[in-house]
Amino acid sequence: MGGEALVDLHGRQALVTGGARGLGASISRKLARAGASVLVADVRKEQARELCAQLGQDGCEARFVEMDVRDAKAVADVFRELEKAGQWVDVLVNNAAVDVSKPIEHLTADEVTRVITTNLLGPMYLCLETYRRMVARGGGHIVNILSTAANRTWTEAGPYSAGKSGLRAFTHTLFKEAQRDCPGIGVTGILAGGMETPFIMERFPDTDVSMLQNPDVVADTVLYALSVPDSSVAAELVVVPRKEPSWP
Repeated sequence: MGGEALVDLHGRQALVTGGARGLGASISRKLARAGASVLVADVRKEQARELCAQLGQDGCEARFVEMDVRDAKAVADVFRELEKAGQWVDVLVNNAAVDVSKPIEHLTADEVTRVITTNLLGPMYLCLETYRRMVARGGGHIVNILSTAANRTWTEAGPYSAGKSGLRAFTHTLFKEAQRDCPGIGVTGILAGGMETPFIMERFPDTDVSMLQNPDVVADTVLYALSVPDSSVAAELVVVPRKEPSWP
């Protein structure tokens, strides 16, 4: 954390969903400091703009892209606008996620739909738009942020675990298709354990932070995935706190 970048990303453009805060902000910073031009995609407009301004002051290149990953048309529109400007996405990081921590008997249909649409369908929409363009260009890298909930669930995590499990399966399929379609495309799933971010702390303020990890560690794992030589690919990486209770 805080050391030299693991990979040189100058000349490459990265899009990070949920990039304005928490893990997303850590990933955006790491990619920008490694030389990438970062598109910070988020529904939190002010936080995203503030992050981009901070990165600009540090000599990095970052700009805000308004995007609700639940809206397939809005996602497609972003990619069409990039094409019109002669730009493309070399690195996609699907990070945006939400959770509703309730027993299944108390969940509403709207809550389930919001979690599944954000955590599973949203990343799939982004992959659809990104992957076909990467195939056409002959390369790129897609990183999907998963969770230990994709491996073993717990109570009050039904929709979240279902979404992350589904995204893990989709990521595995995309990996296999990239092997067939275009050896220049990397596909990586990162199973991250608990992090000291607003995603946890806002919902569970009494959480023992000694059980959590710094999001910068996970962001460095993204950089590692991008650093693997073209002859190999990090298909799936697991990074958890030393005391992670939900792994293996």
